[in-house]
Amino acid sequence: MGSPIIVTEIVVNEWERLRKIRLASLLENPDAFGGTFDIESHYSEDEWHNRVVKLDFLVASKSKVDIAMMYIEVLNGDHGATCWIGGCWSDPSYRGQGALRALFDYLDKHVVAKGWMRQGLGVWTDNESAIKAYRALGFEDAGFRRESEKQPGRFYMHMIRDTLSK
Repeated sequence: MGSPIIVTEIVVNEWERLRKIRLASLLENPDAFGGTFDIESHYSEDEWHNRVVKLDFLVASKSKVDIAMMYIEVLNGDHGATCWIGGCWSDPSYRGQGALRALFDYLDKHVVAKGWMRQGLGVWTDNESAIKAYRALGFEDAGFRRESEKQPGRFYMHMIRDTLSK
């Protein structure tokens, strides 16, 4: 079966670890996110610290190699969401090995303590593999489609799931 996937929450002094995997995600899949490599690669140490303080970043690793990440922002969001999930990414060479599931399993174990009960996310409408993966995790189409302001001509949709009703 191989090494288990370990999920950890990034703390401020691990900002370089976060920077490395986030920039890898932006290089590998530049159209998947609102951010860009050109901008985020120039963030200062303080800017990375501020991101870690503002958002909860989860990183999945296998054999001490970081292979996937996502962030969670606690908020009162669209569709009654108590948190919004973003930046979901896994290294293509590790896809299909359970990293995304491990990230969401971690999230599910901490829903009450962190306020992550009703989760929302946005996904490009043409990203069928991500939509399929989110549905397998219990997300449902929230019926919201909108054109991107950052990437005109592309559309995204909202998906939502309630973890306490699972």
